[in-house]
Amino acid sequence: MFKFLILEVVSSVIIAVALIVLFVDLWRNKVIHGIFRRKGIYLPLMLAIVAAGGWYISNRTYAPEFAMPMWMYSHAPGGVSAAIPFGKIAQFFMEENKFERIKDIGADFENIPRAPQKPDSDGIVRISLTAQEVISEIYPGIYFNYWTFNKKTPGPFLRVKEGDTVELSLTNDPSSLHDHNIDLHAVTGPGGGASVTNVNPGETAVLRFKALNPGLYIYHCAMPNVSTHNSHGQYGLILVEPKEGLPEVDKEFYVVQGEFYTMGDLGKKGLAVFDSHALLDGKPNYVVFNGKIEETPRLKAKVGDRVRIFVGNGGVNLISSFHVIGEIFDTVYPEAAMGEGSAIFKNVQTTVVPAGGAAVVEFTVDVPGKYLLVDHALARMNKGAWATLEVEGEKQSDIYTSIETGHFR
Repeated sequence: MFKFLILEVVSSVIIAVALIVLFVDLWRNKVIHGIFRRKGIYLPLMLAIVAAGGWYISNRTYAPEFAMPMWMYSHAPGGVSAAIPFGKIAQFFMEENKFERIKDIGADFENIPRAPQKPDSDGIVRISLTAQEVISEIYPGIYFNYWTFNKKTPGPFLRVKEGDTVELSLTNDPSSLHDHNIDLHAVTGPGGGASVTNVNPGETAVLRFKALNPGLYIYHCAMPNVSTHNSHGQYGLILVEPKEGLPEVDKEFYVVQGEFYTMGDLGKKGLAVFDSHALLDGKPNYVVFNGKIEETPRLKAKVGDRVRIFVGNGGVNLISSFHVIGEIFDTVYPEAAMGEGSAIFKNVQTTVVPAGGAAVVEFTVDVPGKYLLVDHALARMNKGAWATLEVEGEKQSDIYTSIETGHFR
């Protein structure tokens, strides 16, 4: 994991030593030495150094403390830089052997409870999550320090029912370097739960809330800097199912788009180091579904299956234009709105999923083959924004078939 980083550091040291040796050699040169003995050179040289420093200071980007109310200290910028403090970076390299290596960081697309979680005997639905920082691969040979809920990106798909009282326990694993919390967009209350779930490594906090509104909602860590936590993969979806339930389908899939901001070019091997400047500029190297770039198809269905996809966007910058190539969504819950009076769209080709938002799409697969799930801002496919739905079954020639290929006059 570190061989490319070690090569980069060693190369930088060699370049620095070579420049020092070159400078010393030039200093020994009588002509060069003579130039630096002239008193007139020092004033313009100092002015140039001071001016360069002033240019750097005036062109830096500073955290806008005035941009958010001061009382939003629990999850707003408030002067907290998107960059990870140097002390934490140094600690990471000193303690990297303590971080759990996860073979497959990507949450299973099909790992969805088929019904809302049942309450305990006292009528309370209890959920436990663990915030944990781990190491895994965005793609083979490209490693990243993921910040997760339950060691997966996205975190577990949570499913409760409208009107449920939910007690959520959040533990921050002792191996974590950072404090964490949770903001559930399904929660009504300050910070969506973030203000009462701040946990240091090794601590646990418990939030109790009532699921008042049906819908599909993002949850994410909201510790400052929020965008830094989310762009390390710390998000998931919670479904508050309407009291009357959802129509039955054959297959349900869990898909969340996310962005990873790393130093160097796309595809740089070894440890992919987080790039806070790329984050602020909104230019991710990787845009992926469920935590990583696909290697083998992870979604399966059969001809005739009624499919429902719960789609989320962990952000933190991009709007997703969700599309399945070769299918039409016959039913869309726009922005995952549910319940009385909510719109239902029919026969939609591509649906918008805003950052920090969600949508629900449904369709029936009529023809066997491979179908690509994409963000139809198609350049993002080159950054990993695609997944494959494999459909098995008999051919349906009346719907889709190939006619003779050749040269026609």
